[in-house]
Parts: sequence; C-alpha cells; structure tokens
Amino acid sequence: MRPSDPVHDDERVSPTRFEAAGDQVLRPLLRFSERQSAGGLLLLVAAACSLVWANSPWADSFAAMLHEPFGVAFGDHVLRFDLRHWINDGLMTVFFFAVGLEIKREVLLGDLADRRHAMLPLVAAIGGMLVPAMIYLVLNAGGPGARGWAIPMATDIAFALGALSLLGARIPTGLKVFVVALAIVDDLGAMVVIGLFYTASIDGLGLAVAAGFLLALFGANLLGVRRGAVYVVLTFGLWYGLLVSGVHATLAGVLAALFVPMRVRIRPDLLARVVRRGADAIEAHAGRGAAPGMDAERFEVISLLRFALRIATSPLQRFEHAVQPWVTFLILPVFALFNAGVAIDPGTLSALASPVGLGVVVGLVIGKPVGVLGASWLAVRSGVAVLPEGVSWRHMAGAACLTGIGFTMSLFMTGLSFPTTGLEATAKLGILVGSIIAAVAGGVILLTMRPAGGRPAARPTRPHQPRRARSSPRRRGRA
Repeated sequence: MRPSDPVHDDERVSPTRFEAAGDQVLRPLLRFSERQSAGGLLLLVAAACSLVWANSPWADSFAAMLHEPFGVAFGDHVLRFDLRHWINDGLMTVFFFAVGLEIKREVLLGDLADRRHAMLPLVAAIGGMLVPAMIYLVLNAGGPGARGWAIPMATDIAFALGALSLLGARIPTGLKVFVVALAIVDDLGAMVVIGLFYTASIDGLGLAVAAGFLLALFGANLLGVRRGAVYVVLTFGLWYGLLVSGVHATLAGVLAALFVPMRVRIRPDLLARVVRRGADAIEAHAGRGAAPGMDAERFEVISLLRFALRIATSPLQRFEHAVQPWVTFLILPVFALFNAGVAIDPGTLSALASPVGLGVVVGLVIGKPVGVLGASWLAVRSGVAVLPEGVSWRHMAGAACLTGIGFTMSLFMTGLSFPTTGLEATAKLGILVGSIIAAVAGGVILLTMRPAGGRPAARPTRPHQPRRARSSPRRRGRA
C-alpha cells in the first residue's frame, strides 16, 4: 500500500484491530440499517406525493416550480440554475459525500476489508450491473434510448433495507450485511459510470481548479486536519471546479469523502484510563460535598474528558454520523419529491411497452437478480467467495430480487441520460413499475423462509427404517 494513497494514507489497520473493532463495525451497521429502513418509508411517501402532484390539477404548478431559476452570487460570479438542477447537482452532492464515507469505512474497517468476505458482494454487484445494462442495450440498440443503458444498473439501498427490515427475524444479519456491501459497490460503480460516460465536454480551467482543491484535500488529510469547516470549504471549491469543468459536480462528494481521515489520536487503553480517572475525580469531588454547580475543578475534568472522547473518534465517523440523518430524512425525500413525478396517461402507459420502458423494467426485474445470483453462484462455486453465515441460496435469491429496486440512483441516471428528450417520463414509469415488481418478488421469496434459528414446520414423513429398528432399546441408547 503506497503511503501517498489518499484513501489509506496513514490509516493501515492490522487484522487484530479488525477483530477488536467488531462492535465498532456492527453497531454503526445496525444504526445505519434502522435509519435506512425509516428513510425508505419516508422516501416512499415522497415518491407517492410526487406522483399525486404530477397527476393532479396542480400539475402545471409542479412543472413551473421545477424550472423556476434562482442563483447565488459570489462577487462577479453568479451560479444560476433552476430548482431541480440545484437539487440534483447540489443537494445530491451531500448524498454522494455520505456514500463516499460509507465506501471508505467499509473498505478500511467493514465487511469489504476482508478479501474473502468482500469478494461475494463485489462479484455480485458487478454481475448485477452488467446483466441489466446488456439487456437494456439489446432492446435499445441503435435507438434513441440507447443512452439510458445505466438506468437499470442501480440498487436503492434505502428501499432494499426497508423491505428486509419488514421481514424481521426471517432475515439473517449476514444477508443484511451482504445487501449493504453490494449496494455500496453498486454506488461506486455508478460513480465510475457517471464520470466516464456522462461527461459531455471538459473545460481545462475548471478541471485545473478542481485538481487544485483535490490537492488541498490531500494535504489536509496528510497533515491530519480534523476540523469539519476545512473540509466543507475545500469540498465546495472542488464541487465548483467540477461544475465548471463539465464533469458531473456530484462526484465532488465522493472524491472529498475519500480524503476525510479515519484515524484516531488516542489508544483505546489510554482512553479507558483517562475516562476512569475523570470519573474518579468527579466522584471524589462530589464526595467532598461540593456545590452542584460547575466549579473550575469539575469544569477542567469534564473538558479533559470531552477532549479525550473527541480525539477517540475519527473525523470520518463524526461526519458520517452528522450527515446521514440529513441525507436520509431530507435530501433523498426532497430528491424523490421533485424527480419521481410523472404524468400517467394512456400515452405514457403505452410507452411502457417501448424499448426504453421494457429495457428498464426487464433490466430491474430480471437482469438484476440474474446478474447478482448468477455471479454469486459462480464466485462460491469457484471458491473465490463464501456465503455469509446462516444465509442459504433461497435467501440469496430473495435478496437478488430486492436489488432490482432501483429508484433513487435510477432516477438520477434518468436525468443524466435524457435531459432534453421525451423519454424521461417513460424511463421513470419503468423504474416505478420495475421497482415495485422487484420488491414484491423478493418479499414473496423471503416470506417463505422460516425465522433465523427457528424450527422447521412439522410435517409427516415416511420412516426410512423398519418400526422394529426404530423402537429397539439398543438403537435408542445409541441415539
């Protein structure tokens, strides 16, 4: 590993630290799962409101609001876009920043840190991206919708985890970890696709500005800068440079996240000693009959504890903890509200049978599960990967169907693919229909599974041995 690698700079973690950090990985995963499950319900409500709004008597006001321009001035420079542009290129940058933080944490300390565990979601995600894209391209080869080949590639982690959470004890933890890791690799693949295939032209000056801020982020990481304000300012500069350059500006979020430090500045054993001594000092102070107010001695002890606890957490963990609620409960619902709306009429419904509509629906409903399950089977069969503990192939089939819930990233790809054509409404309707079918199919498969650790249902079976042999005392004694 190169010392200059911005992702891993001075952050190498030994296998023993991986084992010691088991709780550190599992607890954020559980909180993330719960938060994403609640966010999935809010996302569903926002999408429903968007559809109702777009098909109501106020549909014209909906369209007018989307295209209402407003801007921000910085001296002589003015950024002026319509509302939808600000949401998709501005607010969604924060979403991609959160995605980048998750990717870095998973690669350094999470399930993607162990090669054998990482291979299954990695291979499954690649299969789940390639097969839907190929199906779409076959159906749209040479047509006006060919540019939308990336639309059915994505997995919406909020909806997928929300569906898994509704199934409760039927879902082993290993399957949730697999789906989270797959979705993270999926998002990383989407970033690569956006950067390589959805950049129309490059402005050299803007790219140079972006490179300068990227270098400044690397320097901040190298120097161990931990203040969030520094990274906010540098990320905004990177975002502006990419916006001017022609590269999609949301990539600034992922790139900036890779430079946020993940190292801590105090060893766990030293932190434990500081906390114990601080607690003893506060208890002794209280035992002397001190007044309940905050005197200088108690303030000094508590300040020391606060400082110790702060340097015991990494900037990446703090940023992720701070950003994720905003992403889950505000940014993604707002994105859904202003992007999921499509007027449903006979013309739109008939267009669902067009190559674009079929490509999206078939890609999500058939391409995603075939790609994910097929690639997983090949990886396990060849010995490259292993199934998570407690996970069967039926579990994998259900989860593979759930990966066909594309929604957020698929809608985002639709905006990039068809910014000025009439194909956007068809693709959006295909995403909604395909995601619903995928969710129902995955849910039905997983509902047939018994709860983890539960007993199989009793059923009459034909005995394989004669009655005398089964009732023999000697046989009973050996059992």
